[in-house]
Amino acid sequence: MIDKIVIANRGEIALRIQRACRELGIKTVAVHSEADRDLKHVRLADESVCIGPAPSSESYLNVPAIISAAEVTDAQAIHPGYGFLSENADFAERVEKSGFIFIGPKPETIRLMGDKISAIEAMKAAGVPTVPGSDGPLDDDKERTLALAREIGYPVIIKAAGGGGGRGMRVVHSEAALLNAITLTKEEARTAFGNDTVYMEKFLGNPRHIEFQVLADTHGNAIHLGERDCSMQRRHQKVVEEAPAPGISEAVRQEMGRRCAEACRKIGYRGAGTFEFLYEDGEFYFIEMNTRVQVEHPVTEMVTGVDIVKQQILIAAGEALPYGQEEIQFRGHAIECRINAENPENFMPSPGTITQLHVAGGPGIRFDSHIYNGYRVPPYYDSMIGKLIAWGEDRRSAIARMRTALSEMVIEGIQTNIPLQADIMRDAGFEAGGANIHYLEKKLGL
Repeated sequence: MIDKIVIANRGEIALRIQRACRELGIKTVAVHSEADRDLKHVRLADESVCIGPAPSSESYLNVPAIISAAEVTDAQAIHPGYGFLSENADFAERVEKSGFIFIGPKPETIRLMGDKISAIEAMKAAGVPTVPGSDGPLDDDKERTLALAREIGYPVIIKAAGGGGGRGMRVVHSEAALLNAITLTKEEARTAFGNDTVYMEKFLGNPRHIEFQVLADTHGNAIHLGERDCSMQRRHQKVVEEAPAPGISEAVRQEMGRRCAEACRKIGYRGAGTFEFLYEDGEFYFIEMNTRVQVEHPVTEMVTGVDIVKQQILIAAGEALPYGQEEIQFRGHAIECRINAENPENFMPSPGTITQLHVAGGPGIRFDSHIYNGYRVPPYYDSMIGKLIAWGEDRRSAIARMRTALSEMVIEGIQTNIPLQADIMRDAGFEAGGANIHYLEKKLGL
């Protein structure tokens, strides 16, 4: 068993990993920037190492510093959390070549799924449905590209093979705009990702965003933990997530989950992962796989009872999954609201000192966060400061509990998006379920 882990992240996910380690009797090393000396998990860690100044490029993305911290503390493994280096194949490779365990997939798997084109090819081979498209990168043959777009049917979307986070994508509605859009997207991709490879897909007008959680060990076992609906988005960033997805039958859930688990076995996946789909007119279309733990993993934990982070660690230690698919039971409904330090109207970040904090409670309520009274939210990182999760016997009950919890939450000294989340919970379209990925932006007038 692993007895000491370096947590190569910050904020709520670092604390979440630390709690899982404590349950397993594993010591933790918190690496942190100069700005994060007072983070809760740093204070609670068995050891801590400062790895650089506040900018993430000089600290949380500083690979030599993180590996050095593992060396000087005699740790055996490194957990990357999400964001930062969690899906960086080169980092995973450096970790393993340095003699440590990377708590995540193998480097070659991260590379395979990190490139959208190779990921789509792998999923097709595994029997996972994909969006109609170019089936590979676009080349310099303009006539072929134009003919392909006509065959797919407008509108189409041009995507960067190495893109993510809503960047490197451009929707094209007419043939006249296609070639210029490809040129612009290639340049944007080259600048943002260092890779100007782009591909083309059918643009789905009003899809939902539904994703399937999987776990796979090193013994050939793979299971799914059901699906989440992450359609409440602003500028491709998730705002609210829930499990299960409204309107998805048990039969469909099991069939799609089975395909995802089978795909894990075929590509030799290990650890926790998420298959992301666009869902429209009763059909699923694979868009990408996240080779890490997701921000929204708590809603799946709430409806299945499976501790996903603990399973990540146990899988990395070489243990087999403790349950088969038939043992996974889905109970009730869970909703997660991301709590951000930002103006709820214009979404500008709101760093500063938290002068008063009162956390909501009651049956079925969970708050994953690193904040406390007197904590200073720094201006250098993502604005998310917590995740409020509500579980109920059914969706109606979960929404009611979330409304109550949001009304109880008090975070003073900074602005937060709690008013926006409360508004979403009262929205008739959200309450009805099944809203598409454009719903929230239309509601906000964006």
